[in-house]
Amino acid sequence: MAAVDPSQLDLNEKGTREKLSLWDRRSDALAPLTERQTDSILEIQAAAENLPIPTELPIEDLCSLTSRSISVPLTVTVPASTEDILLQGFKSLGMEDERIETAQQFFSWFSKLQSQMDQDEGAKCRQTRDFLGGFQEQCDAILNDVNTALQHLESLQKQYLFVSMKTGTLHEACEQLLKEQSELVDLAESIQQKLSYFNELENINTKLNSSTLSVNSEGFVPMLAKLDDCIEYVSSHPNFKDCPVYLAKFKQCLSKAMHLMKTYTVNTLQNLTNQLTKRDPSGLPNADNAFTLFYVRFRASAPKVRTLIEQIEQRSEKIPEYQQLLNEIHQCYLDQREQLLSPSITSTITDLTSQYNRDHCALVRSGCAFMVHVCQDEHQLYNEFFTKPTAKLDELLEKLCLSLYDVLRPLIIHAIHLETLSELCGILKNEMLEDHVQNNLEQLGAFATLVQQMLEDVQERLVYRTHMYIQSDIIGYNPAPGDLAYPDKLEMMEKIAQSLKEEQKKLPTLDSSFSDIQLEDSKSVIKSGASEAPTTRLQATISPADLHGMWYPTVRRTLVCLSKLYRCIDRTVFQGLSQEALSACIQSSLKAADAIMKNKTQIDGQLFLIKHLLILREQIAPFHADFAIKEISLDLKKTRDAAFKILNPKTVPRFFRLNSHNAILEFLLEGTPEIKEHYIDSKKEVDRHLKSSCEHFIQQQTKLFVGKLEDLLTKVAALKTMASQGGPKYNLSQQPWAQPAKINDIVATTYKTLKTKLPATLQSMSLYLANKDTEFILFKPVRNNIQQVFQKLHAMLQEEYSEEDLQIIACPSVEQINLLLSVNK
Repeated sequence: MAAVDPSQLDLNEKGTREKLSLWDRRSDALAPLTERQTDSILEIQAAAENLPIPTELPIEDLCSLTSRSISVPLTVTVPASTEDILLQGFKSLGMEDERIETAQQFFSWFSKLQSQMDQDEGAKCRQTRDFLGGFQEQCDAILNDVNTALQHLESLQKQYLFVSMKTGTLHEACEQLLKEQSELVDLAESIQQKLSYFNELENINTKLNSSTLSVNSEGFVPMLAKLDDCIEYVSSHPNFKDCPVYLAKFKQCLSKAMHLMKTYTVNTLQNLTNQLTKRDPSGLPNADNAFTLFYVRFRASAPKVRTLIEQIEQRSEKIPEYQQLLNEIHQCYLDQREQLLSPSITSTITDLTSQYNRDHCALVRSGCAFMVHVCQDEHQLYNEFFTKPTAKLDELLEKLCLSLYDVLRPLIIHAIHLETLSELCGILKNEMLEDHVQNNLEQLGAFATLVQQMLEDVQERLVYRTHMYIQSDIIGYNPAPGDLAYPDKLEMMEKIAQSLKEEQKKLPTLDSSFSDIQLEDSKSVIKSGASEAPTTRLQATISPADLHGMWYPTVRRTLVCLSKLYRCIDRTVFQGLSQEALSACIQSSLKAADAIMKNKTQIDGQLFLIKHLLILREQIAPFHADFAIKEISLDLKKTRDAAFKILNPKTVPRFFRLNSHNAILEFLLEGTPEIKEHYIDSKKEVDRHLKSSCEHFIQQQTKLFVGKLEDLLTKVAALKTMASQGGPKYNLSQQPWAQPAKINDIVATTYKTLKTKLPATLQSMSLYLANKDTEFILFKPVRNNIQQVFQKLHAMLQEEYSEEDLQIIACPSVEQINLLLSVNK
């Protein structure tokens, strides 16, 4: 084995160590190791330092031994035969080439052999000496070789340890390199994957710049998807090199693609519109065919652009540019629809206006029905092109509906009849909003806005006209003589009713009767006012007072007005108008009652007022509304008192006090105006006037029948009071005004009045009230008052007069009075 220069080994080892130190240095290591890997290397290194020398060390290079180690060759061979032995003997004597043929030769050979033997005998010692000397030299050489071998072994051991350590380090370095290689491969693949998005720019540009590219081609949609992925990836990695540049280029590609889609879609829609507008509408049979053609052509062309629009809609939520493109397509579509529909809708509405020129209700109904169909058809057609809704469609429909509103509004604001306005409210509120809009709110949202606006206009006009109606036809009503012809008109209608009843008995097979007419007429107000109200009482008797046409005009107008307002306007507005109408009706009824009292009798005026107040209370009961309104007023009483107080000269010195008694401070605290709320309830006002009228009627009738007896009893009570308080004693029979004859005249006159006027009073009550229960309730207090007066009279007569005087007075008994009242009951 060739000797290695130690200095060269040290230099190589140092270089290797320097290179290896770069792999795991503390800062900027080429292959940094984890703590666990570092600990494993240290453990392996510690275990490798004390390895034993291998038991079998191969000696591959014998040339390293010196030639001195073998000075005497050992050629001892095993003789194969005698000839070989002799041959070797001759060779040792140097006679291998000589032949012994004669004795001389033999003796010569023998002498040489003998001399050789002699020499050999001395040579053995020398040979032994030389041999031992050579052996000694050989042992010294072997010893030197052994020492050299030991040195070589020691050097070999060191080299082995060094190589083992280097091999371990190299193995670890190889593993680290392999790991780094796999990481680099993964990194290269990742970079390649990331670069693929950037490399797509050229392919996309090539496709977009191609003259054969079409938005309907199979590769256009995948190209859009790839372009979207590239834009999304580049946008999500702004830290990449040249990212803004590539993003701008991708945006340019996106703009080109969207321009192609927009151009195709817009051209398709515009071509459809141009084709339809070039047609001569006059050649069509009617407007319905024109609308049908508009929808059929657009619906047939929808599949051409629907796929493209779906792609745009799918991307509109993620990419703003697509949303902008979708908005532009929406606007283009709606512009084309408006261009087609506006003239046709205007023409149709004009035809409807000329057709229903005098019938506003039919015009509103037909116009609204037409717009309902337009809105529904437009929504259905829109869904053929698009999948996502847009508010612009409702804006277009509102604009189209506005043409109908512009035609109807002048008619509404010039309508003066409450019947027309209330019917319009019913059409808009019930038929349109409740029946149509609520069942299809998504498609009729724009139409609902139009109807709501029209309904508000109609309601506003209705409220205004109602207010004017109350002022002119209720408050400002001037009754005609026939309106105040009570009880003449009732008596006349009673006679007519009796004659019809007699004819009815003669003709029992007739299907209709006056009673049926009367019953239907008496319920007409409630049916028109509140459908959920209970049916009015049915009477078997025929009563002219219950006929709708026999009511006082202001009462009839008020109830008809309320019945039309109840379902047309808001509850709060209705409450205010109803309070105003009822208050005006009550005042008008009071004026009419006063006029009847002046023209006829007091009982006629009172019964007229009671009857019509009962009608008001009965007819407003079905309205489920609060007839109370709140009025707010400013009470300045405290402010006035505080002002008078501060203007008092005595308070001047208190202006400058620095305590709670300062006059200015008291004025600010005590002089604050108060806000007061007043509630006005029309229903309670009707009840209050009804109660007051009934009380006046009861008092008047009581005074009419037993007024003189009440005056007599009042005088007697006053006389008794004076006597009880120390006045002079009296004898009632001796008083000029209380003599039995005078009392007899008073009693007889009263009894005669009862017998003569009581039937007429009851007849008037029956004529006006036409209700036995009401008549009984109203007359019961009068009867009780009469009975109480006669009871007091009998008690006074029994106490103050003798039997003889009682016979002169001849006062009817209480039983007689009760019998008289019960007969006329």
